[in-house]
Amino acid sequence: MNIAMLLSGGVDSSVAMCRLQEAGHTVTAFYLKIWLEDELSFLGECPWEEDLYYARLVCEQRGVPLRVESFQKTYWDRVVSYTIAQVRAGFTPNPDMLCNQQVKFGAFLDAFGDKFDAVATGHYACVAHEPDGSHLYTTPDPIKDQTYFLAYLSQWQLSRALFPLCGLNKPEVRALAEQYALPNMQRKDSQGICFLGKIKFPDFIRAHIGEQEGELIESETGRVVGTHRGFWFFTIGQRQGIGLSGGPWYVVAKDSKHNRVLISKQYYDGRKARDTFLVTACNWFVSSPRNEEILEVKLRHGPQRHRAQVFTRLQGDLLVRLLGGADQGIAPGQFAVFYRGNECLGGGCIAEELVV
Repeated sequence: MNIAMLLSGGVDSSVAMCRLQEAGHTVTAFYLKIWLEDELSFLGECPWEEDLYYARLVCEQRGVPLRVESFQKTYWDRVVSYTIAQVRAGFTPNPDMLCNQQVKFGAFLDAFGDKFDAVATGHYACVAHEPDGSHLYTTPDPIKDQTYFLAYLSQWQLSRALFPLCGLNKPEVRALAEQYALPNMQRKDSQGICFLGKIKFPDFIRAHIGEQEGELIESETGRVVGTHRGFWFFTIGQRQGIGLSGGPWYVVAKDSKHNRVLISKQYYDGRKARDTFLVTACNWFVSSPRNEEILEVKLRHGPQRHRAQVFTRLQGDLLVRLLGGADQGIAPGQFAVFYRGNECLGGGCIAEELVV
């Protein structure tokens, strides 16, 4: 096939590209430039220059043509502005979800999809193109598995996707990078979200929203126990960064109207178990959950899954009840992603936590 490889400069996408070559495909690498220059002027040095440097080295070694394409305005309009608006409204957004849906498999496919048979990335995920549609499956590495970030792709986007790291775990990918003697084989993994790289998320939010002093309220008593620099720096379930002694303290709610953050020493704030929530704007790849079906759900990237029973509603929303344990980190704006065994069915956005 004639494949467009989205290359980040990291080890994962570089190994993915090598595997495509070994399989006999014709590969063209693309580096997507997304940062606006005026963003860099106050956010500091962005790692995109270093990323591009390594992407070029890898392509030169492998004899793969590399194209640098700018999606800067698209990125701002579809991902960054969304993130800022969500945070300002008190929600907990996931920019990586929008990055994949709107840019990597969105604007890029719109611009170049007719020139290639498929678009490949270095995600840890598996896709199977079946007669009834394309199915998304997990990889053997539960820590690195990235199906969570891909759950908002459309069926058409998934049908154009290839994930050459399917079936591999991180140590195996590192071993392949050494086997290929890639110039970036010793490069550390990026820990930043997609558009921030090495820039810390609080610094990004501070640059765009600023700071405003507000009260830290003990949830059970209503007592003011401290101050903070803006509710937008906090998310439900957060433990680190609250800045109070005598803890541990947990963020249990945010009052965006009055810029107050409610905290508690209790994991679930002593009032209710966090185990029921409403999921809206759902996206399903092939089949939606059956009413009262028991599935597994992820509330964030990582290995943790909850067993959950889902109740379908006429408008397509889901009422979700966790089974066998609550989660103090349920926050509006997060994405809930559902699994039936090792198949990722899709997911939706958490609209609100419910008391049942």
